[in-house]
Amino acid sequence: MRHFNNKVAVITGAGSGIGQALAIALARQGARLALSDIDEAGLARTRSQLPSQTEVRLYRLDVTDRAAVDAHAAQVIADFGTVHMLFNNAGSALLGTFANQTLEEAHWLVDLDLWSVIYCSKAFLPYMLAQKEGCIINISSIAGLVGLPGLNTYNLVKFAVRGLTESLWSELAGSGVSAVCVHPGGIKTNIDRASRRCATSGAIEDRMDAANQRTLITPPERCAADILRGIQQGRRRVITGYRSSTIDWLARLLPESYPRLLARVL
Repeated sequence: MRHFNNKVAVITGAGSGIGQALAIALARQGARLALSDIDEAGLARTRSQLPSQTEVRLYRLDVTDRAAVDAHAAQVIADFGTVHMLFNNAGSALLGTFANQTLEEAHWLVDLDLWSVIYCSKAFLPYMLAQKEGCIINISSIAGLVGLPGLNTYNLVKFAVRGLTESLWSELAGSGVSAVCVHPGGIKTNIDRASRRCATSGAIEDRMDAANQRTLITPPERCAADILRGIQQGRRRVITGYRSSTIDWLARLLPESYPRLLARVL
């Protein structure tokens, strides 16, 4: 996809952060936008920052509700007639070790960060395959590259999103539809406020919380620019944000011993 003019982009979690930055960047390049979020006020703020001529529709959507996602996909097609890009961006984080988190806390994050990606991809992929054109962009994390202490279930879901996306690379070959996995690191969004901390937590969670405060510094606008550039260049993986490249190389070069070095990097 070499340009975005007149392309229909579906963005979940578009009320803030990376989703909002993607919407603004795509609108400036002439894309038509289907923006969703559970936060309607956030969607309104995003819309207020778009160029006046942007074709945009806003949808309140709970991405953990399969029926709602299916209905959303049908509505987007009814409103726009097609879809070219799906940005599976909605999500949050859970600060907690495996020992400290409850199953209920883990279920909440798996539903929000993993099942939402599955639901949305299943809902929109048939339309892309039928027209032999489209791109699914899944937002993973540097937590999909290495196991980070104190983010156990967040690691689980982000590795799963990576695995799903990389499987699609082969499965979609020759179909006209592509898949991109994005691994942001250290992006300054509201995830630190929107995320949850396990009711039971301790020293590991405290250290990771402090690390987040130091490292979440890259503007979401820069992340969005990297993602769109990667799509235009036909890349399958996009590494973006503070210390993301370092983390990527640690995982590649020291797959068994990188945990000893994470403290210095973070």
